Amino acid sequence: MKKLTTVLIAAGLIASASACSAQQQLTTAETCDRVGVAAASIPQNASKTATNRVANAIRPIEAVASDEMKPVVTAILEYMDEQSKETPDEAKLGELGQAYQEAGTKYGELCRG
Repeated sequence: MKKLTTVLIAAGLIASASACSAQQQLTTAETCDRVGVAAASIPQNASKTATNRVANAIRPIEAVASDEMKPVVTAILEYMDEQSKETPDEAKLGELGQAYQEAGTKYGELCRG
C-alpha cells in the first residue's frame, strides 16, 4: 500500500510540476467549459465526499481561470471547502453561501448568457 501511495504522490508531483511550467490563462469560454464539466458531477444530495471531489476537480482551474471567472471559481471553492469540513462554521458558511450564489449568477451570465 505504501508503494502505491508513493507512486501516486510522485505522479501527482510530476503532473503538478509540468502543469506549473506550462500554465496559460484560459479564456472565459474555456474556463466556463472546465468548470461546467467539473460541476456536472455534483449530485443533488451532495455528501461531504462528493463536494470534496468536485472542489478538487475545480481547484486546478482557479490558477488558470480567466480574469472574469477567477472570482467565480474562488467563491465556489471557498464555499465547497467550508461545506466539506467535518464541522463547518455556520456563520462563515452563510457568508460564503451568499458569495456562492452570486458566483452562480455571474457564472450564468458569463457562461450561459
